[in-house]
Amino acid sequence: MRVLTVNVVEELIPGPKDTGLTAIDKRPQAGRVAVGTLGLAGDQVCDTKHHGGPDQALYVYAEEDAGWWAAELSREIPTGLFGENLRTEGLDISGALLGEVWRIGDEVEVQVRSPRIPCVTFQHRMQQPHWAKRFYQAGRPGAYLKVLKTGTIGADDRIEILSRPDHEVTVAEMFAGQDSAKMQRMLDSGTDLRDEIRGIAQRIAART
Repeated sequence: MRVLTVNVVEELIPGPKDTGLTAIDKRPQAGRVAVGTLGLAGDQVCDTKHHGGPDQALYVYAEEDAGWWAAELSREIPTGLFGENLRTEGLDISGALLGEVWRIGDEVEVQVRSPRIPCVTFQHRMQQPHWAKRFYQAGRPGAYLKVLKTGTIGADDRIEILSRPDHEVTVAEMFAGQDSAKMQRMLDSGTDLRDEIRGIAQRIAART
């Protein structure tokens, strides 16, 4: 399990109509990149109402899922196209549990916080009909990470799973939002959850 690339914004580009500029255009960086509690050095967030903050410090996407999309769309999915900060190999991002903790390289520790929800900017970026719906249906959302320990990261850094919480809700299952029993077990486990994710889980659990 390793990091393939570390990506930060190349330049701000126009987003959908009336949304202004977006920092979704991420490109791989040479050498090591400093990681703080709000993300990578040199990166940027434009829409701070819906993106960024400690719980969305890093967005990570798996090379395996990018390969699936490449076959599905008959086009290349180069690293950074989805706006991801980290492209990984050998790690099942969609199968990671909410609250799971990883070490990246020798210093940085991160916690899996939530799946990525497709927005109008992502739709505009991809220029694919009904992209948001297709992204939902595919169940390969990638994950937002919180930085627990800062440091530097670079390409080829090893990723190690340090701990997994005592529940069964994966990134993909949270994204799908259908299993009320699993959601209740996650709530009962005492796992540290984002307020937004906790609220969604409570609503799903209440369906039983």
